[in-house]
Amino acid sequence: MILDRFRLDGKVAIVTGASAGIGRGSALGLAEAGAHVVIAARTASTLDDAAAEIAGTGARVLPIVTDVNDAAQLGRLADAAIAEFGRIDILVNNAGGTAPGPALFLDPDDLAASFHFNVGTALQMSKLCAPHMIAAGGGSIVNISSAMSYMVEPGFVAYGAAKAALSHMTRLLACEWAPHIRVNALAVGATETEALGMFLNASPTVRDDMIAMTPMGRLGTPEDIALGVLYLASPASSWITGKVYEIDGGTVASNWPMKMPSGL
Repeated sequence: MILDRFRLDGKVAIVTGASAGIGRGSALGLAEAGAHVVIAARTASTLDDAAAEIAGTGARVLPIVTDVNDAAQLGRLADAAIAEFGRIDILVNNAGGTAPGPALFLDPDDLAASFHFNVGTALQMSKLCAPHMIAAGGGSIVNISSAMSYMVEPGFVAYGAAKAALSHMTRLLACEWAPHIRVNALAVGATETEALGMFLNASPTVRDDMIAMTPMGRLGTPEDIALGVLYLASPASSWITGKVYEIDGGTVASNWPMKMPSGL
């Protein structure tokens, strides 16, 4: 049956930034497809809450408190997955993000931090998992990029440039690691998560304005993105690598409604 190609029975997945939003939705989706899931995030309480929900699917889940900006903690995360499950088949590099701000006032250290958080940590985690994926017979890495990696909007120089780098790193790693490890990414549009919620609640009109600029007439949900993650993580996409899939409600231009002054 063709739907069996979406099953992940016996596979082991690591998902970073998995306590909420897209990471949590992706971990839940992978678990529902049969994978054992190692979930990582910085806050123990929300991570444990996510683990309880995932365990409700019947999957085995291992929560590991992790700050991805700390290389040593990334190493411990990979080691914990091997110690618990003996293999790593899937990695979802979801942790990342950078608050918007005018480029004129962007500090070089903040720019470097954005690249480290959004790109460097994904590369480091991928390098840690790659040998274990090879030992397991192959693997799949899914990087969570952003529509802002190719769209333009004032205030998003640090975030957009970092996500653009993540998208191209995806293509470069896919070239270098094929055919053993597939590496793909999702360029995600405006998705209703806790992080976006801070901006959606800033004004009574923000949500409606964003929806009005989205051809599909709604914002995305974590489940919308999780379905893309499942496809790219599963054998259903076994002939796909080095691609950046857009899941954005059909937007061809930014639907960010809060216009930021340049400061010029």
